[in-house]
Amino acid sequence: MSSAHLTLLGAIAGLTIYLGLPLGRLRTPTPRLRAGLNAVAIGILIFLVWDVLTHAWEPVDEALSKHAWGTVASGGATLAAGLSLGLAGLVHYDAWIGRRRAAGARPAGPGAAATAELAPKTRSQASSLALMIATGIGLHNFAEGLAIGNSAAQGELSLALLLIIGFGLHNATEGFGIVAPLAAEGERPSWLTLLWLGLIGGGPTFLGTLVGQHLVDDTVSIAFLGLAAGSILYVVIELLAVARRTGLKTLTTWCVLLGLLLGFGTDAVVTAAGA
Repeated sequence: MSSAHLTLLGAIAGLTIYLGLPLGRLRTPTPRLRAGLNAVAIGILIFLVWDVLTHAWEPVDEALSKHAWGTVASGGATLAAGLSLGLAGLVHYDAWIGRRRAAGARPAGPGAAATAELAPKTRSQASSLALMIATGIGLHNFAEGLAIGNSAAQGELSLALLLIIGFGLHNATEGFGIVAPLAAEGERPSWLTLLWLGLIGGGPTFLGTLVGQHLVDDTVSIAFLGLAAGSILYVVIELLAVARRTGLKTLTTWCVLLGLLLGFGTDAVVTAAGA
C-alpha cells in the first residue's frame, strides 16, 4: 500500500466523526433528552480517558518490566506534564475566559433583563465545552494517527488497516460526544460550526497518520495522549456538573452506562487487533 493510500484511509478514519455531529442540530430537545445526551457523552468520554491513559502508560509499563529506568523516568515525566497541562491548563484558561466575560458584561437589571443576559452566557459556555471536547479528542486522534502510521512504517499493514477500521468506528461515537453540550443547552449550531468542530476533532487523525509514517517515537505519542487525557478529564468534570443540575439521577446513570458500553463496543476491533 502506498503512503498516499494509507494517509487517505487515515483521513477517512478521522472524518467518520461527522456521522455523530448532526445530532447537535436537534430542534428543541426535551429536558430528559438533553439530560440523556449529556450523560451518554459522559460515558463515552470516561471510556476515552481510560483508553487514552492505558495507551500512554503502555511504554512506561513495558520499560518498568525491563528495568529501563531512563525510559521510565522520561516517559513518566512526559505523561505527568501532558496530564497537568491538559487538565490544569484548561482550568486556568476557563477561569481567564470567565474573568474576561465578567469584565465585558453590562450590569443586568431584574426580571427579563437578567434572563436576557443569562441566555447568551449559557450558550457561550456550551460552545466553549464543545470546542474543548473537540480539541481533546483531536489530540487523542493525532496519537491514534501516529499509531496507524507507525504500524505501517514497521511493515505491519494488516494491523494498520485494522486500526483504521477500529478508529473509524470509534470516531463515529466521538462526534456525538462533541455536540452533546450544545444539545443539552438547546443551542442549535450551524452547519459551518459542525464542519469546524469536525475538523478539529477528526482532522488530526489524518495528520497523525502522515507524521507517524516518518516518525516512530514513544515520547511524542505519550505527550499527545497525556494532553488528550487531561483535557477530556476536565470536560468530564464539567459535564458531570451539568448532569447533577438536571436532577434526573436514574436516567443519567443508565445513559452514562450506555455511553461506556458504546465506547467499549466501538473499540472492540482495535482490541482484537492487539492495539
